[in-house]
Amino acid sequence: MDLKKVKAPVNTETYDRNIIDKSTDNIYEAISIISKRSEQINSDIRTELIDKLEEFATYNDSLEEIFENKEQIEVSKFYERLPKPHALAIQEWLEDKIYHRNSSEETLEK
Repeated sequence: MDLKKVKAPVNTETYDRNIIDKSTDNIYEAISIISKRSEQINSDIRTELIDKLEEFATYNDSLEEIFENKEQIEVSKFYERLPKPHALAIQEWLEDKIYHRNSSEETLEK
């Protein structure tokens, strides 16, 4: 996911319930799917952030010497300005980019 090209809102928005549950006909199922995707996005972003911060890390044995690394600060500020994972997940849901299936319906068909 290219975080620079994401069009998800940074601020909280209100969505029409009928739009959210259009593909599942169940608002609770839709929210559950969005929640699981949000957790995946959060995990991916956290891993990416930690990897980028490790590139600029300086290791010292002395606790008295604390260095402010400008690259780390810039990377952190970039990630702070990103939309929250739940906003990204909702945007993906509204654009039909999240694949989902109901396993209980599949067992009834067999």
